[in-house]
Amino acid sequence: MKTLQSTRRLADEDAPPAQEGRVLRLSAGRRTRSAAGADAEAIYRRILGAIIEHRLAPGRKLVEERLASVFGASRAMIRQVLTRLSHEMVVTLVPNRGAFVAEPTVDEAREVFEARRLIEPALARKLAQTVAPAQLSRLRQLVAAEERARAARDRQTVIKLSGEFHLEIAEMAGNAILARQMRELTLLTCLIIFLYDSPGGRACPDDEHHQLLDAFTCRDGERAAGLMLHHLDHVEQSLDISLTAQDDDDLERIFS
Repeated sequence: MKTLQSTRRLADEDAPPAQEGRVLRLSAGRRTRSAAGADAEAIYRRILGAIIEHRLAPGRKLVEERLASVFGASRAMIRQVLTRLSHEMVVTLVPNRGAFVAEPTVDEAREVFEARRLIEPALARKLAQTVAPAQLSRLRQLVAAEERARAARDRQTVIKLSGEFHLEIAEMAGNAILARQMRELTLLTCLIIFLYDSPGGRACPDDEHHQLLDAFTCRDGERAAGLMLHHLDHVEQSLDISLTAQDDDDLERIFS
C-alpha cells in the first residue's frame, strides 16, 4: 500500500478547497447535497467519526458501492467524500484498487510525533500567555467529559475527546496555519493509536490534561510547554508496534 506522503500527492489535485476563516474540527466542514437529498457532509462526518472512534480499522477497504448502499447516496457522492478524506490523509486512494483507511507505518508514526513535538509546546506556551476565561471553561468541560468517558470505560470516546482537547489548544492559541496542521496530525494520531497502542493503553494518560489545564489557569507558559512535551513523549512511549489491528467487515453494523 502507498505511503501517506504519496497518498497526499494523489489527492491534492481533486480535493475540495479548504474553508477559510476558521479551523476545522474533527467533524466540521462544508455541507453539500445531491439532487436526491443525500448529505455529503453527514456522510463525511460519519465515516470520519468511525475512523476516529476505531470502528473502521486502518487498512480497511472502503468499497464505494457498499458505502453508497449503506448511506443511500450515489457512488459519485461517496467518491467525493473519500477524496476529501484522502486530502486529510486519513484515507488512502490506490489507483486500480480503490480507497482504504490510511495505515501509517512505524516511521510515519514517529514522524507524526516528531511534528507534534515541534508544534504543540509552542502552542501551549502561547495559549498560557493569552488564555481567556471562556477558553479555560471550554477546556475544563472537555477534561470533565473525558473523565466521565474513562469512568464508563468508553475508550472510543476518550480517544475522540483527547483529540478535541489538543485541537482546542491549537485553535485557541490563535495561529490558524498551525491549527490546520494540528488537525491533520491529530487525525493521524487516532489511526496510530489504533495500530500500535497496547490493549490496556489509555490514549492520553489520566492526569496529564489536568496538569496542562492547571498551567493554563496559572498562565505559566514555560510549564505548559514542558508539560506538553512530556505528555507527547509519554503517549508515544506507550505505543506497541508489535500489535496489529483487527478488522470488522460489517458496514451496516459500524454505521448503525
